[in-house]
Amino acid sequence: MTLLDYATLILLILGAIFFFAGTLGLIRFPDVYTRLHALTKADNVGLGLIIAGLCLQAESWTIVGKLFLIWVLVLSSGATSAHLIAKSALHKGIPFWKR
Repeated sequence: MTLLDYATLILLILGAIFFFAGTLGLIRFPDVYTRLHALTKADNVGLGLIIAGLCLQAESWTIVGKLFLIWVLVLSSGATSAHLIAKSALHKGIPFWKR
């Protein structure tokens, strides 16, 4: 394995760890707002790390551009859907978590 392969492996593993942390936050946090925060932040960073790892193995700049475009589209759709879910929860009167 080359140094590039090791860098790819590290980025992919870090991305998977962020996905796992987001899933763990989804299960463990007490209300919809904190769950959304954990899930969207961790998933966006996790996907960014995985795409960075894939870009290191890409054979052309066209593939890198497509991967970057996928990441940007997922970032925007994730933020939009999280905002709509939080807004809907707020309008339904779902309370914020208090200690």
